[in-house]
Amino acid sequence: MNYPEKIGDIAELEDALSQPSERDIAAMAALDGDVMLLGAGGKMGPSLARLVKRASVAAGVKRRVIAVARFSDQTLLSQFAAHDIETLPADLLKSEDLARLPDVPNVIYMAAKKFGTSSGEMTEAAATWAMNAYLPGRVAERFAKSRIVSFSTGNVYPFTAAASGGATENTPMEPVGEYGLSALARERIFTHFSHQYGTPMAILRLNYAIDLRYGVLTDLGRKVLAGAPVDVTMGAVNVIWQRDANAACLGSFAHCATPPDVLNLTGPETLSVRWLATELGNRLGKNPVLTGEEQATALLSNATRCQNRFGYPTVPVAKLLDWVADWLLAGGETWDKPTKFQVRDGKF
Repeated sequence: MNYPEKIGDIAELEDALSQPSERDIAAMAALDGDVMLLGAGGKMGPSLARLVKRASVAAGVKRRVIAVARFSDQTLLSQFAAHDIETLPADLLKSEDLARLPDVPNVIYMAAKKFGTSSGEMTEAAATWAMNAYLPGRVAERFAKSRIVSFSTGNVYPFTAAASGGATENTPMEPVGEYGLSALARERIFTHFSHQYGTPMAILRLNYAIDLRYGVLTDLGRKVLAGAPVDVTMGAVNVIWQRDANAACLGSFAHCATPPDVLNLTGPETLSVRWLATELGNRLGKNPVLTGEEQATALLSNATRCQNRFGYPTVPVAKLLDWVADWLLAGGETWDKPTKFQVRDGKF
C-alpha cells in the first residue's frame, strides 16, 4: 500500500485510516451478507465502518454496512451517510433498542467502557460492568445465528517481563484492576454463549491503536512538545496503526469459530517508552523531560500469531513517529482521550 510522506488534514487522515488493501478486498469478497457495527461511535468505529464499505465496493459486493451507537455526537450521522453507511441510533442496554436491530449475519462488537472505572463513583464502576460484562450476553443471545467479531483488550493479561516478548494468547489471564476484570468477563460471557448456541466468534485483544488524533504516540508527543514530564515507569508498550487493526477485524470473520478464536492484535515490536519519547523529541525539536524509572514488567502482548496470519503492519513504527510529529507541529486536531497506558494499578 502507498501512503503519503505526511498526512496534512482530517480528510487525508480519514482516507488513510480506511484505505483497503488487496487482502481487505479479498476478505470482503469472501464474506456473505451485511455487516453491523455495535458501538460504532467511538474512536475506531467510523474508520472501520468506512473500511468495510470501501473494501466491499472494491470487491464488487453490494452489502449494507450499518453503524449502531447512541450518536451523542450528531455530526457522525452525516459523516456515515456521506459514505453510504446506514446509521441506527440506539442505547444497546435498552431491551427495546436491542430487539429492533435488524438480523444480520456479521456483527462487529465494539461497545465498551474504560475511562472512569476507578473514579470512586460507584455508578461509574457499575456502568462499566454493565457495558463490558452484562451487555455481551444480551448481544450474544440476540445475534446467536450471526458471526461475531468482538474487540477486547490486552488488559486481560498480567504484566510480563519487557524482555519476554509479551503475553501470548495462551498466557493465563490475570487482569490488574476493575477494567481488566470486566473485560475478561466480556470474553467469558461471549465464550459461554458461543458454546451454548454454536455461534462462531473471534475475540481481538487490542493494544494500542494509533490514530494521529489520539493514541500512545500522540500522548507522548503532546507531552514532549509541551515540555511536560514523560513517565517511563511503564517502560515498554506495543502499538499498531489503526487501519491495520481495522483490517485484522475484517480478516477475522474468516476465523470465527466455536469456541471463539482469540488473537492478540498489536504490532510485533516491544517498544521502549524512553526510546519513543526520544525519537519524538528528535522530530519535534525538543528534549523530552523523562521521569521515573523503568520497571522490569509491563503490559505487553506477543503479536506473533497476528503477524503470521495477517503479515507485518502496513505502516512501520518509524513512519508513525514521523506522521505524529508532523501532525502535532502543524497543529493538527487532537482528542482529549488519553490511553493511560502508563497506569500500573488498573485504576483508569
